[in-house]
Amino acid sequence: MQSLQSLHTFALPTHCQKLVRVTASEQLQSIDFNAPFFILGEGSNSVFLNDFEGTVIQLANRGITVSEQDSHYQIRVAAGESWHPMVLKLLDMGIGGLENLALIPGTVGAAPVQNIGAYGVELADVFSHLTGYHLETQSFITLDKSACEFGYRDSVFKQALYGRFIITEVVLKLPKQWRPVLDYGPLRDLIGREVNAQQVANRVMQIRRSKLPDPAQCANAGSFFKNPVVSRALASELRARYEGIPTYPVSDNKEKLAAGWLIERAGLKSHRIGGIRVYDKQALVLVNDGQGTGRDLLTMIEHIQATVLAKFAVELSPEVRLIGRNGELSKGVEHG
Repeated sequence: MQSLQSLHTFALPTHCQKLVRVTASEQLQSIDFNAPFFILGEGSNSVFLNDFEGTVIQLANRGITVSEQDSHYQIRVAAGESWHPMVLKLLDMGIGGLENLALIPGTVGAAPVQNIGAYGVELADVFSHLTGYHLETQSFITLDKSACEFGYRDSVFKQALYGRFIITEVVLKLPKQWRPVLDYGPLRDLIGREVNAQQVANRVMQIRRSKLPDPAQCANAGSFFKNPVVSRALASELRARYEGIPTYPVSDNKEKLAAGWLIERAGLKSHRIGGIRVYDKQALVLVNDGQGTGRDLLTMIEHIQATVLAKFAVELSPEVRLIGRNGELSKGVEHG
């Protein structure tokens, strides 16, 4: 058994039967995918609730290549690269476009799965195409943006290709004519100022560090719940009942709410169950104080969901991937 405690940032004391570290994509061709397996990057968005009865495959290939086109830069990145250092590297090269996504933890390969996003920018906005290993055809194929079926914190890799495709390389397209995206939340006070991409990134990092605990100091998996998307009618009703509730238009008939605001207003900030508590500086974050168990965490998730549903008639769904004995809970796997 291999310990997983140091391989996922929520740091529950769990294990797996076997751990395989992939440093070259060709290694995937020699792995037996018939037994239970889970693909892991830096473990910042996955929580192992129990000992995993299978193989954990850790993507650790490296490489960043930048090529200059007429109107944009093409950035080719191996899936095992860490996202935030890549953002900083590009900023140092004078290439903007990812500054709103600074300090997001995890690997580049995990970014399309979740369609990561922050402060008004999503991966889909800067995405060109990717390459990955298709388990059924046992071949490497390339998928363009349309084929990835990006949605809010969603993609084809969480739907039709779930458990059937392993991303090995991501290609981004960043325009040479940089324009800041400042119309979301606390970045709005930069509107009207002369700012560059590095300054926007610095502001984003300052905001994130003020709200989110460092996993090295306090075990957590970042933002734990998705911001729920509700009907415009329900959003309007909630605005009438709760002054100051943040809402963001998504479409003509849908609006997005702030999950952290809902959890805090439900009176759950600093709430504790066993070794798990709601973070006192940002209610969207759950932390493991060192004694937490998978059962504690599941009980906390259910309590938060039930409390928010009872108060606001809004359902919350975890953004973090919850892994049980044989696979991911959100995919309907039974766990003891």
